Amino acid sequence: GIGGVHRGDAWDVSSDLTTLASEPVCVVSAGAKAILDLPRTLEYLETLGVPVIGFGTSELPAFYSRRSGLALPHRVDSAAQAAAVLHAHFALHPYRGLLLCNPIPEPAALDDSVIDRAITSALHSAETAHICGKQLTPFLLSAIAKETENRSIQANRALVMANAQVAAAVAVELYALPVSTPSD
Repeated sequence: GIGGVHRGDAWDVSSDLTTLASEPVCVVSAGAKAILDLPRTLEYLETLGVPVIGFGTSELPAFYSRRSGLALPHRVDSAAQAAAVLHAHFALHPYRGLLLCNPIPEPAALDDSVIDRAITSALHSAETAHICGKQLTPFLLSAIAKETENRSIQANRALVMANAQVAAAVAVELYALPVSTPSD
């Protein structure tokens, strides 16, 4: 998952977002980390002009779960479609990235109520312990792992593998497309 806008602090924004806005890269991700403010993260990406495209989904994935309730304006359903969109995007915006959202595989996804409860508990623990800044994300991820009996770690591994597979398939399709030159 990518970083994003942190809950409760609109000024705490991961550099992932500004990097996507200024580098010609496609990031394949299971959405933003569920511990973040997902609606504000999606809005911030839109403000930066970073396309957010669902891969086999019309909804922003929520990292540990397949759904967030946040609609995506664009969707592709194959690596070939994704490659065609990337090819066109980089022709128009050679210095701006794109986020391709690949939901966690269904068998590895955590139940929405389980992960919501774990995140709420972790956020409460962080607030009680006055943990913030750079220490917050590692603290929350550790607390969520403990709360889910390490199922969140297993889910994270599964989504990393799924994202690598999609990224590889898209790269193969992109490589097969004709190279554009300035004279084209």
